[in-house]
Order: sequence, then C-alpha cells, then structure tokens
Amino acid sequence: MATRFRNVDTALIHAGEFESRVEGAVILPIFQSSTFEYTGQTSYADLRYIRLNNTPNHQVLHEKLACLEGAEAALVTGSGMAAISATLLAVLSSGDHLLAQNTLYGGTYDFLTQDFKSLGLEFGLIDATSPKTWGTHLTPQTKAIYVESVSNPLMQVADLNAVVAFARQHNLVSIIDNTFLTPLFYRPLEEGFDLVIHSATKYLNGHSDLVAGAVAGSSRWIQQINGRLMHLGGSLDPHACFLMHRGLKTLALRVRQQHATALAISDFLDRHPEVCRVYYPGLSTDKYHRRATELFDGFGGMLSFELKGGEEQARRALKRLKLAADAPSLGGVESLATRPVTTSHSGLSREAQQQQGITDGLIRFSVGIEAAEDLIDDLKQAIEG
Repeated sequence: MATRFRNVDTALIHAGEFESRVEGAVILPIFQSSTFEYTGQTSYADLRYIRLNNTPNHQVLHEKLACLEGAEAALVTGSGMAAISATLLAVLSSGDHLLAQNTLYGGTYDFLTQDFKSLGLEFGLIDATSPKTWGTHLTPQTKAIYVESVSNPLMQVADLNAVVAFARQHNLVSIIDNTFLTPLFYRPLEEGFDLVIHSATKYLNGHSDLVAGAVAGSSRWIQQINGRLMHLGGSLDPHACFLMHRGLKTLALRVRQQHATALAISDFLDRHPEVCRVYYPGLSTDKYHRRATELFDGFGGMLSFELKGGEEQARRALKRLKLAADAPSLGGVESLATRPVTTSHSGLSREAQQQQGITDGLIRFSVGIEAAEDLIDDLKQAIEG
C-alpha cells in the first residue's frame, strides 16, 4: 500500500513523488518517450513502454491515487470508459452475469446494453436504494455488482453499506464509480468496496483539458485490469498524465469550493417559484440527504433541477446563461449546464430515459469555482427571462 499522509491536502502534493527531483526540477517533467532502455526485465509487463502504463509520469500518478484511495495499487487509463470497460472485462468472463444500478451514466449503460451480449456477458439492473429486491436478480453466474456513489444525473444515493454487505454475502466483486464525490468526500475502499473507478476527465483533473480514467483496489485486481488494458490499448499518454498530475494537486481546493457553492445554489433553486424540483443530496429536503450525510464527508458539486415550464423553459434558460456554458462533461473549474437528454444520456432510448426519470426539461448543473453569488445571479436571470 502507498505511503499514507495525515491530511489529504498534503497527500495531493507529495504522495507518489520521486524521492530525488529530476535534474532538480520542482515539477515532474513530461517523459515524452514511447520506449525506454531494456534493463534486464524478465516479464513483458515490466518493460518500460507507454502502452504498458509504466512511464515515470504513469508511476507517480499510480502512487498518488493509491495513497488518496487507501489502496494497494491504482491505474490510470485513456478515458473513464477505458477504466470502466477494462475493469468489467477483467472481473467478468464469458458466461458471467453482472448486477448493475439502474440509474447509470449513459456511457456505462450503453456498454452494458450494446456490448455485453456480443461478449457473452449478461447483466441485470437493480434499484440500488432497495436492498431487499437485489436477491431476486441473482443468478448462479453473477460475479460482480456495480454502482455509482451519486448517480448521474438524478443524484441518487445508493445504499452503499448494503452493497458491500450483499457482495460479501454472495461472494461478488463490488465495484463503484466515485467520479462525483472524489476521494475527498468518500473513500469506498475504506468502506469495503473491492474496486473504485473515476472518470478522471472530471474532478481529478478539473480543468476540462484532457480525457482520462482511473481505477484503484488490491494489487491483484489492478494487475489483472492492467493486463486487460494493455491488450485493449487504453493507456494514457505522458502529456495527459502530466496535466492530470498538475490538476490533482488542487483537487481539495477546487472541490471544497464547488461543494460550498453547490449548497448555496441548491438552496436558491429549492426556494425559486419557477423550479419544481431540485436533485441534490446536500439539501435537507432531499430524499437521500440523511443517507448521504451518514456516508459522505460532503455532497459534491453536481446538481440537477427541473423548471415548471418543462423543456421549453429549460431550453430558454440554457441559452440565457452567461457564465455557465451549455456543454457536456463536468467537474471543471468553469460551470457547465446541460440537458442530459441531449448529451450524457442521449444514447439511451426514450423508454430508458423515462424509466430512469430523465425528462426533456431536466437541467444538470456542474458547479465551477466562480463566486456563488455570481452564479446565482446568472441562474436567476436565465430562469426568469
């Protein structure tokens, strides 16, 4: 297991760094070399090569992420979907069955519904808030259970403690996507999950300038996932590693600011007469607030809301926003707003969107680090215009 630090703020800066600085450089340089000298390695996986995810830029990230997650090992990937697909394909073999939360990120849902069958894999969708129903979906071939800490885009908080207990009871590998909360607010491995995944494109990097993923867990599982990733070619290039390394160092500052602003914005929206519903577990009126308070150290910077005027008013509000861009993705220093039916969940059928409760008028808001009062003023004029 990686070296632990008393405070996460310190770990973000110093965990995983080389003991001696490269040529005295305070910041780790970009090792823009696809290949490295052979030094007697006896295993192919130990050869130094970009696709094998073991350049110096990779190694520092792996150590830092492992420290943040309290993991034996960690791995960065070429995208969040590379982390998700490589993990599932390492855990599952042809004929196996997966239990998955029924309110997933659209890309994950598409992978299950569009690719699993051709790979000889099966899945069942569960209500992750209702543990009593999970047993009915088990099969003799069920090998793993997959959930999100806070679901995208309706901010559902699964019964995560029950997921861990259920997985142990039935000898399943427990996997969680913790993109929305980051290790700052929830550390799933410390709570008993086997593997934790991130779309590092989002908060871990935080600057909307790269696509990356990450997965952490036991050394045994990370070795297997890395083996699968090597074959699929989903490695992260050194320059992207450098950018993610830079972004991680300000994670705590960014995410705490986004969390505080999200609390203020959700309160404003909850009281606005034109807003019919707000989805944010930080609200005391939210149905998942009590569970989130018990599980997490914070509620994150993502929220969604619906306007009384439905799709038409939502379209108009998005066009009127001056600070928040109408764009997909999330977790950057700039605020973003989007209708999930046109972006993150556009790949879902209309039936699937309706089943998940994703309406045409739903707006998902990724809170940036702008001043809370400025974002609230912008939302006010956009909604009322």
